[in-house]
Amino acid sequence: MQQKKSSWKIGHTVLAGLLVLLMTASWMLPFSTEAASSETEIYFTILHTNDEHSALIPHSPAVDFHPEEEDLTVGGFARLAHLVKELREGKEGAGEPVILLSGGDYLGGSPYSWLALAGQAPELALMQEIGYDVITIGNHEFDFGPEALARYLETAGYPEATTPAIVASNIQPPAQHPLAAVGIQKTFILELENDLRLGFLGLLGEDAERVALYTDPVEITDRFEAATAAVQMLKDNGAEIIIGLTHAGVEEDRSLAAAVEGIDIIVGGHSHTALEEPVIVDDTIIVQAGSLLRYLGVLELAYNRTTGTVRVRNHDRGQPFLLPIDDSVPLDPITTTLINVYTRHLNALIEKMTGGRFSDIMDIVATSTFSLSYKPPLTETPFGNFITDAMRLVGEQKTGEKVHFAFQANGNIRGSLIPGSMKHSQNQISFYDLANPVSLGSGRDGQPGYPLVSIYLTGDEIRRVLEISALLSDLLGDAYFLQVSGLRYTFDPARAILFWVPIKNLPIPTHRAVLKAERFIGDGIQGGDPADYVPLSWKDETLYHVVSDYYIASFIPWVGDRLPRLRVIPKDRLGNEVPLEDLIIIYDGAELKVWQAVLEYAANQPVAPGLAIPQIPEYYAGTGNRIKEAKTIPLLLWPALALLITIALIIFLRRRKRLGRTKAGIAN
Repeated sequence: MQQKKSSWKIGHTVLAGLLVLLMTASWMLPFSTEAASSETEIYFTILHTNDEHSALIPHSPAVDFHPEEEDLTVGGFARLAHLVKELREGKEGAGEPVILLSGGDYLGGSPYSWLALAGQAPELALMQEIGYDVITIGNHEFDFGPEALARYLETAGYPEATTPAIVASNIQPPAQHPLAAVGIQKTFILELENDLRLGFLGLLGEDAERVALYTDPVEITDRFEAATAAVQMLKDNGAEIIIGLTHAGVEEDRSLAAAVEGIDIIVGGHSHTALEEPVIVDDTIIVQAGSLLRYLGVLELAYNRTTGTVRVRNHDRGQPFLLPIDDSVPLDPITTTLINVYTRHLNALIEKMTGGRFSDIMDIVATSTFSLSYKPPLTETPFGNFITDAMRLVGEQKTGEKVHFAFQANGNIRGSLIPGSMKHSQNQISFYDLANPVSLGSGRDGQPGYPLVSIYLTGDEIRRVLEISALLSDLLGDAYFLQVSGLRYTFDPARAILFWVPIKNLPIPTHRAVLKAERFIGDGIQGGDPADYVPLSWKDETLYHVVSDYYIASFIPWVGDRLPRLRVIPKDRLGNEVPLEDLIIIYDGAELKVWQAVLEYAANQPVAPGLAIPQIPEYYAGTGNRIKEAKTIPLLLWPALALLITIALIIFLRRRKRLGRTKAGIAN
């Protein structure tokens, strides 16, 4: 025991001596600030949103919002402004820079976006007030066309405005186009207070380009090539960290991170994905914050100049990557005042467009004891039925002719219809909440909303439309799935594509995904009485009256141009092929919009007992068995079975013939 104690004592004496020597040596060495800073991490924080979609006010539903009481609403720029200010102030105390970014689609998706057509830019004005640093362009910025986008940016003060910087690396307008003169940049470098140089690129994704409206003559160039060139340009100009603002969706962001070296961080949008944890692909950090300002994304980062690496440090302090923007967040007073000004402008516009019938976005249009959902995807939905019934029945009233069918794509239905649930708003449906999910687009008249078109198609062409819905929704997703009114049908989605051509990755459609289709011959809301339905067959050359929105009606013939067996030609009531522009429904000298049809349909429902307000019929609490999915034997299996039977028959015949010869030889 004594020997062990002595050894311990000697060891500690030696260690103490070494420590003294080290301390003396370090004291005698000259202190180098540069050497110390090169090994110190540099902190900064990214706040981010995406797919704001003109959601200026708290919503889901907006009728529930009350500035002085608790409610269940989410979002709103005034709440966002307070939260951003609070986070910035907290970081300033620690000397840490904070930047605020957007992944695009700040425009389109609520009635406030209509103000863009009235010469105003509320979304960008508010983003400037809140202090966004850099943003990119999404597909919905093109909802009103590139010329309108240029005017919108001019209204917001560009190109003189310097914040937020607008970066779009693969959006290329012609040199003489007005969009080329409003300050959109291929790349952008932001130098922070701590001398850290951040380089930004912006990309519009492949799917976003596919659903972007009216982009001509703007060219959307290859994403990977644009990103590679932008990364190199930024590095050549001294950027230390490369940040991609992408409007592409998480899956495309993954592909980008894997294909293009040098992107440290991707702040994404388009897929409306609320990532509670970043996605990491080859050291690239990918984040996204949902949509409609339900969340503010927070990404706390540390950069090491020695290694050139970026580290996520949210977990160091337990900082969530997404902060809910709900009624627990106070309203910023300055932002609230600005929103109130835009609300007055919007109310005046609504009063004009509805002929004085409605004059406030919070006017109560109807009541409902249930929500009308627009989900699940790739199926018939209650709200889809309501919208298509509105298009069919209101279209019938305005044209004075029987309307047999109505179609609307899920991509143009932007949310559910949710009645109020608070004491002050119980069961109420406001103008804003009703118009909000169907507010997209504009017409040839330059007024808000897609117009309805009145076209005639044969029964055979109606079957083709259903095949197009099955094919495109299988290839491109839920946005292309059609809701219907005036018919019911059964389909097998697995039969939409027969097989894929190897190497070319080309799908071969079957044109036989729809197993059965029936036409509704009753009146009013489409019920379930079997006597109200007759078969709708292929080769039916009868002309039927169809109502759809202009966008869908223009897209469906585009498919037929590429797949002749699915060709659909819009015609007038006499069967003459005419330009689609001539088939827009005009009523009282103006285009009839989808949102107007939905509004009128709701306002014309029977009045609720004991109230003076229309009530949504109980029928729309669920679906009406208009679209049924069935599982059948894959079409490709039939030729395979036929081949197997043929082979088996050949083998059988050969064996029988051989057996016959053997018997004949024995007999001889």
